[in-house]
Amino acid sequence: MKRRRVLLAALALVIAAPAHGDESDPLPVPPGGPRARAVRAYNDGVKLMLEKRYPEAQRRFEEALALEERIAEAHNNLAFSLRMQSLQHAERALRHYARALELDPRLAQAYVYRGTLYQQIGEPARAREDLASLRRLDPGLAARLERTLGQAGPGDERDGLAAQNEDSY
Repeated sequence: MKRRRVLLAALALVIAAPAHGDESDPLPVPPGGPRARAVRAYNDGVKLMLEKRYPEAQRRFEEALALEERIAEAHNNLAFSLRMQSLQHAERALRHYARALELDPRLAQAYVYRGTLYQQIGEPARAREDLASLRRLDPGLAARLERTLGQAGPGDERDGLAAQNEDSY
């Protein structure tokens, strides 16, 4: 099962990776200092997130951001981890998606996840705005979001991408 999960995750990275890497890739740890501690916490969070241990991943991403607030991937993955726990976290998740995109407007996966969340909370027009942005950045991911938007309705707590490939997220 673990080998299958690793293979599926690797396949998902190859298919969906934007030019600058995937937000669920571990980041290189710089030498020493608060940023190094933040990146190590982030990398721990990525591992937990991929294992679907969302509350624990949330804590690690929060720890990373407390040490270094300007890690776009940590904001994105914190938002994803919050959203996967419950739509009760939607407002907080939206704030973190917005911050991730403020720090890195080319972080394509944030548009996918935020667009899915907008659809889930009944804001399809905003989901389509994210789809339009994503089409300019990554047509492959845009096609996946488009399929997700066609599948997920308001209040659907399952992430469309995760639902399509349970072992990849």
